[in-house]
Amino acid sequence: MAKTIAIANQKGGVGKSTTAINLSAALGEKGKRILLVDCDPQGNTTSGVGVEKNELKKSIYDLFLGEAAINETIIKNVCENMDLLPANVDLAAAEIELIDIERKEYILSNEIDYVRGRYDYIIIDCPPSLSMLTINALTTADSVLVPIQCEYYALEGLAQLMRTIDLVKTRLNNKLIIEGVLFTMYDSRTNLSNQVVENVKANLNEKVYRTMIPRNIRLAEAPSFGQPITVYDPKSAGAEGYLELAEEIISEKQ
Repeated sequence: MAKTIAIANQKGGVGKSTTAINLSAALGEKGKRILLVDCDPQGNTTSGVGVEKNELKKSIYDLFLGEAAINETIIKNVCENMDLLPANVDLAAAEIELIDIERKEYILSNEIDYVRGRYDYIIIDCPPSLSMLTINALTTADSVLVPIQCEYYALEGLAQLMRTIDLVKTRLNNKLIIEGVLFTMYDSRTNLSNQVVENVKANLNEKVYRTMIPRNIRLAEAPSFGQPITVYDPKSAGAEGYLELAEEIISEKQ
């Protein structure tokens, strides 16, 4: 049965989509079967693996509205051992269209239940907001991975995210846990990066991954070519970082 990890932080620009894409690709390279779920109307995860988001026949939006089954929306083999449940800007309308739907918090979870047995990991990229889409991701997930950028305002908004996770755990999904905190855009040469790491470790009573994802030009370039970093530049520091993270996550599941 798949382990399902939601990648969430209501702050934008912290590396959520980058982590969703590249952690999935790294796990796939290690022989794990992956379903990557794009739950963000921006569709960056979809385009980041080379799928044209504006030409989708079916997407996660159709799934939320009950207009398509999950087997109709999954795109197979977008990368090695990886399938994709894609998204585009249509998904932004789902919030309004779901207002009167009963048990709308569980729509994604109920659909994912049909395919959990096919995969080792299901990775969900959440939007940068605490919306109904994020709530759906959290009710579907076993755990939450929180990427944090190594910058001055790293802790901003994190307290609210943790409260939301606690609320979802109490009311909607009692198995939900914090998978861990992942530092992104880390630069060991700067005092700021090191200060942020120490500050977060001191103030956040959660597990912090040993792996830190470095600030890396090749990592930033890869999405514009529609490729994970492990394909675009497998020898880069960014690729090495996500392969190390994949190893950490695999070792914890065993």
